[in-house]
Amino acid sequence: MSHKVHPKAFRLKEWSDWDSRWFNEKELPKYLEEDFRIREFLKKRLKEAAVQNIEIERSPNQVNIIINTARPGLLIGRGGAGVDDMKKEIEKQILKGKRKKEVKIEIKEVKDPWAQASISGQWIASQIEKRMPFRRVMKKSLDKIMTSNTVKGARIEVSGRLNGAQISRREWLSKGNLPRQVLRAEIDYAQKEAFCSYGVTGIKVWIYKGKKFEKQTMNKEQKTIKR
Repeated sequence: MSHKVHPKAFRLKEWSDWDSRWFNEKELPKYLEEDFRIREFLKKRLKEAAVQNIEIERSPNQVNIIINTARPGLLIGRGGAGVDDMKKEIEKQILKGKRKKEVKIEIKEVKDPWAQASISGQWIASQIEKRMPFRRVMKKSLDKIMTSNTVKGARIEVSGRLNGAQISRREWLSKGNLPRQVLRAEIDYAQKEAFCSYGVTGIKVWIYKGKKFEKQTMNKEQKTIKR
């Protein structure tokens, strides 16, 4: 059997960065749990806000939460009321330590949402939950993904009791190039779930955006300098 590796974890430190950027040796388990609870809270609250990912940066007295979304106006609200409410709830429910830390929420707009695997996967999940035929949803979403100029290839995989069938199965569609074994290939990957009355349907999305050569050339330059 083949060994499956997460596309992002496979490329960490080489081409992509961690979503949690901090280091604390003494309170590592506590901060990891806080990060997990913050993400779970925001995912439930911002389910319809087309959130790509949530990044967390920490300093001794501050927790900086960066939310990348395709609908920033929905998050901010009138006069920033939405952001203020999120801050208060995170401070009250999750950050219950003796040392009170300031919570800062930064919202960034995603300009090309269909080029992001996470947002595309959320849309597919919402359509399947509405009882739309899965093949039509896969074809439509794949066509929308391929309209982006930055996308060179994509793959969508759906598994479960598709359309309410008694026996679960897996089906997939792909378009363009998708070199999943090449480390320099920039592949955006997301895994989502659609909760239907007949069970859970798993959704996987791969989006290929070309190859990166910048770090490779930099390493060659460094080697020549050392010599």
